[in-house]
Amino acid sequence: MSTTTPPLDAEALYQKLAQHVRAGLQGADNVAIVGIHSGGAWLAERLAAELKLSDRLGFIDVSFYRDDFAEKGLRSDVKPSQIGFDVEGATILLVDDILYTGRTTRAAINELFDYGRPARILLAALVDRGGRELPIAADFLADTCEVGPQQSLQLQRADDGRFSLTVVHA
Repeated sequence: MSTTTPPLDAEALYQKLAQHVRAGLQGADNVAIVGIHSGGAWLAERLAAELKLSDRLGFIDVSFYRDDFAEKGLRSDVKPSQIGFDVEGATILLVDDILYTGRTTRAAINELFDYGRPARILLAALVDRGGRELPIAADFLADTCEVGPQQSLQLQRADDGRFSLTVVHA
């Protein structure tokens, strides 16, 4: 795999997303943050720390909930879902890094309902790359970015916690 240069400014995109989330959650009750492994989990950790919601932070891995599980199989890096708070009646900020077809979001919502019925689910994504197959849209979004059909966007986190975003060619 090769990547394009220069990478997109993921730190600037994160700051923009965090600003939208802070403004959009003002006055919301019973807020909790759930990040989708792995990029969404990284973003969710940082958002939870900034919003002082670290005790209301959870993570989900949607591998078993995807509608293409039979085709793709099980990835080797599946992580256990961790939701240590009551989902029932909560306002859930569901966080993903890249919004594409909508299938990951659908799978995440299905998994959340296994934990209880939230009052509301809001979706935050760093980048929307288009190509939706399901009627899903982010409530909070930093930017949109078009990439070709043989490309994908990949969020990475450095040891110091800084994000980088690159276009990966298949």
